[in-house]
Amino acid sequence: MARVLVVGCGCRGKELAARLVARGHAVRGTTRQESRLADIEASGAEAVLANPNRLATLTPQLDGVSVLCWLMGSAEGDGVAELHGERLAALLETLVDTHVRGVVYEGMGSIDPELLRHGAELIARAAETWRMPAEVVEAGGTPALTSAVERVLAA
Repeated sequence: MARVLVVGCGCRGKELAARLVARGHAVRGTTRQESRLADIEASGAEAVLANPNRLATLTPQLDGVSVLCWLMGSAEGDGVAELHGERLAALLETLVDTHVRGVVYEGMGSIDPELLRHGAELIARAAETWRMPAEVVEAGGTPALTSAVERVLAA
């Protein structure tokens, strides 16, 4: 059993959380909106308030986590570009000093494909630099994300 943090626990995140919980993993899911906490809890995950654009709200949630899932492929609002750029890069560097040993990145979604490509490049660079297992999922939805988590855990 491993603990997985799903950052961006919206529709696809809740499906992923439910699948991982069914496989025996402990899952923590984040949302920026208090009104969505109950929906995350209904998936079997521990729900927490955290804003990926404010890393100080996110880093405490990394405690005891083995795999980080960055599901920002359909994120909306201000700061979306940063979620696949400078914020993601800063978080990846922070992971080196935590329990997190692998990352799954959602490289599919409704945002600008160039942002997703940039995020995928950051993931690849982090994997190489810090010898961190990492997966970029560009197709296949929740089943592909679930398989990617399992591969990262097995690495």
